Amino acid sequence: MNNPSTPASDPAQQRKQRAARAALAQVRAGTILGVGTGSTVNVLIDLLALELGKLQLRGAVSSSEASTARLRSHGIEVLDLNDVDDLPLYIDGADEATRERALIKGGGAALTREKIVAAAAERFVCIIDDSKLVDTLGRFPLPVEVIPMARTHVARHLQQLGGRPVWREGVITDNGNHILDVHGLTIVDPRSLESAIDHIVGVVTVGLFARRSADLLIVGTAAGIDQI
Repeated sequence: MNNPSTPASDPAQQRKQRAARAALAQVRAGTILGVGTGSTVNVLIDLLALELGKLQLRGAVSSSEASTARLRSHGIEVLDLNDVDDLPLYIDGADEATRERALIKGGGAALTREKIVAAAAERFVCIIDDSKLVDTLGRFPLPVEVIPMARTHVARHLQQLGGRPVWREGVITDNGNHILDVHGLTIVDPRSLESAIDHIVGVVTVGLFARRSADLLIVGTAAGIDQI
């Protein structure tokens, strides 16, 4: 693993590190931090470990088993959201984002827990590299978490909405459910599509974060960062 305190040779990794470092500056000392999932968040977690003495975090609320394991490996206490009264900040990545701060998330199959923690947090900061910034969502297949017995039922309704759902075979979410990845969408109204998919019986949640979008989008670029 690269030491996050020094630049990686991979330009994409450098952009992720820039975004993660900028997000770290948003963390207030002595608080509980919501932590998301994914490659850019992994950089953030490693940076957090280097700043523990300064930040004096009371703990973290994690959106996935993978992030929980990484946090604990650095000695960061992971708390159950049910035991937390105040969550000032949640930091997570995205698979796609627009300048309106609408997101597609769920490439790591953690979308439901990510959406729960985002909803509970006072402020949601999303960190990405500039390859994830798009004008219109949909190039990245839209993940939908479904109850296993409802998979084909939900898939039929997703087809009616204009998408081509593909079962992500072999993947079971941390909640014991399946993922349908919806290809072929051009999402011009993400809020409406989020509501429409959420209303399909058997859907646990959809990886559109538009009704609860990011409050701040930090984009790592070749030149530095862009804050939206």
